[in-house]
Amino acid sequence: MKLTLNIWRQASTNASGSMQAYKLDGVDEDMSFLEMMDMLNEQIIRDGGEPVEFDHDCREGICGMCSLYINGQPHGPSNLTTTCQLHMRSFQDGDTIDIEPWRASAFPVVKDLVVDRSAFDRIIQAGGYISVNTGNAVDANAVPVEKKTADEAFDAAACIGCGACVAACKNASAALFVSAKVSHLALLPQGDAERKSRVLKMLDQMDEEGFGSCTNTGACEAECPKGISITNIARMNREYMSASIFGEK
Repeated sequence: MKLTLNIWRQASTNASGSMQAYKLDGVDEDMSFLEMMDMLNEQIIRDGGEPVEFDHDCREGICGMCSLYINGQPHGPSNLTTTCQLHMRSFQDGDTIDIEPWRASAFPVVKDLVVDRSAFDRIIQAGGYISVNTGNAVDANAVPVEKKTADEAFDAAACIGCGACVAACKNASAALFVSAKVSHLALLPQGDAERKSRVLKMLDQMDEEGFGSCTNTGACEAECPKGISITNIARMNREYMSASIFGEK
């Protein structure tokens, strides 16, 4: 398979960037997208150039680091798929593929296709946790949870924090990410004690980081590789309204 790759190259956060074209031949359809990127970098190094920087870790679709904008879609053309789980059989011989980093002021480009997503970490640090005494793990059946509630909490907890929701949103909103973290803790009894302070602190931090507002276009849900539902945003809004009216306690 022969491909033309138009890739965003940017030396640093403060440098100007531009798209650069590369020709790549011999791509196997069974390669993952990141394996194709490895192949490209090997070619660039052989030619004496500087390889393309991109993020990755697990390559199993569970860490959220492989965040690339591919032909105008976060993580590429396949639904419910991270970039590392996208395979080259999704493309055709002779295709031109545009590859860019996430585009959001809260996700500044570090270099090439790597963006700084530490804003998500700071939102979690603001309230995305529960305060408990450490010690031995509590038996799984010690705190009964209804199956429907447990399923909803588990679905929300599936969020991997990749940032595709931000990249897909016309406002660069982080509402889907934050609502998933708020929801899975608010639904469980372990997170109930801090539910009001949690939602207030996390949303305040989200605004401080410079993410945009949610206008319910649904692009975030459509592009989320884990299928996180925008019903979580509605739940987060209800949590925020209740906490704002009745206070943190």
